[in-house]
Amino acid sequence: MSRAEQPSRRTVLAAAVRVAAAAVAQGAVAAVPAAAAPETDAEAGAAGRTASALVDHCSWTTYDDWRSGTARGTEAVAGDRPGVVVATPAGTTTYTDPHTGRTADWEYATWTGPVHRLAVPATEAVASWNADTPAGTWIQVELHGTYSDGTDTPWYVMGRWAAGDQDIKRTSVDGQGDGRSSISTDTFAVGDPADGLRLASYQLRLTLYRRPGTGLTPTVWRIGAMGSDVPDRFTVPASTPGLARELQVPRYSQEIHKGQYPEYDNGGEAWCSPTSSQMIVEYWGGRPTPAQLAWVDPSYADPQVCQAARSTYDYQYGGCGNWPFNAAYAATYKDLQGVVTRLGSLTDLETLIAAGIPAMTSQSFLASELTGAGYGTSGHLMTVIGFTADGDVIANDPCSPADDAVRRVYRRREFENIWLRTRRYNADGKVTSGTGGICYLYFPAFPTPDQTAALAAVGVR
Repeated sequence: MSRAEQPSRRTVLAAAVRVAAAAVAQGAVAAVPAAAAPETDAEAGAAGRTASALVDHCSWTTYDDWRSGTARGTEAVAGDRPGVVVATPAGTTTYTDPHTGRTADWEYATWTGPVHRLAVPATEAVASWNADTPAGTWIQVELHGTYSDGTDTPWYVMGRWAAGDQDIKRTSVDGQGDGRSSISTDTFAVGDPADGLRLASYQLRLTLYRRPGTGLTPTVWRIGAMGSDVPDRFTVPASTPGLARELQVPRYSQEIHKGQYPEYDNGGEAWCSPTSSQMIVEYWGGRPTPAQLAWVDPSYADPQVCQAARSTYDYQYGGCGNWPFNAAYAATYKDLQGVVTRLGSLTDLETLIAAGIPAMTSQSFLASELTGAGYGTSGHLMTVIGFTADGDVIANDPCSPADDAVRRVYRRREFENIWLRTRRYNADGKVTSGTGGICYLYFPAFPTPDQTAALAAVGVR
């Protein structure tokens, strides 16, 4: 059975959050002292606030951005792609990997971002990051917020990540919550939005780890978060077609990988996210090296899809659909960036396509709700590559029997509703959640003026 046919982990966001007994999950890294919060909001250098009434996306990417944070053992580095690196470690800690049982010492250093006050007080937030993690290094990303009533959240772990899987197993952290909010794999969620509680502001903290006594360091080029308050809705307003264009994006099927490497989420039948990611990575010219693909059975077609699955696998979630892990994977390719955000309409997608930027959308639907799909899903990623003259959506849908069957045309009104709604009826007639316009965007580290303008128009800078 494919993940598209299994219950979605994100349905937890549609109900009241379970009360977690502790804010720190079992097996967490030894506590790193938190840097003091700035007395004022230092937001001037933090790029990227959307004008949408529903979404606030903010990222730190420039040299001034990195200098605006509080450093404990890290330093900002300039250059074509400014970032933050380990300078003099703040200390050493011990980490026991919950997925291997291995215990090792690691030097660490931290960067704590300035307080970002959300233009849209949020019911949900998703962090994303772009980094280089040489062998012997890894990073942890955390989020701490202030609620709309002035009280604080815990420091929540949003991910422990490395590009490879030899030093640690990249992982989300379960069991985090304070009875008012919690983390569902990669998503911060307020427990009961109906009671009016919102996330009013947040800080992000990076912890950079390296093997003791080495000069190694991760380099983080981008960190940010998307906060949103998308209302409950079964239907969304219809948009007006405004573009006819198709981008030439490589086509890959997840289905031809059924049974391959079942240790990564039961094999290719569940690989919609990494397969979609690989299509867009290769659209921008990214390609795994022969050395990176050497582990793949040479009899398998499209070995780069296997590599993408291994490189996005979340060992706690047990799947390849962790949203920020996919964006981080894309950014391991030279001169690519990746973010997770929400968009507000198909008009936003048209703006991106017009600038040559394809997008990955997450949606859930019954087979009867998307003409021509031939399946139903509680959560599935596909790649939007264009629009027909009638305004219908052209998508590379990895849930196809072969690569040459991946290109699909879906009816505009059906597609926008299944993607943008937050409530739907499942096959049993019960109300469950929709993704509310979740989208991955991968784009060049040095975008053209047209691409920069298009990204800014949808709230990403």
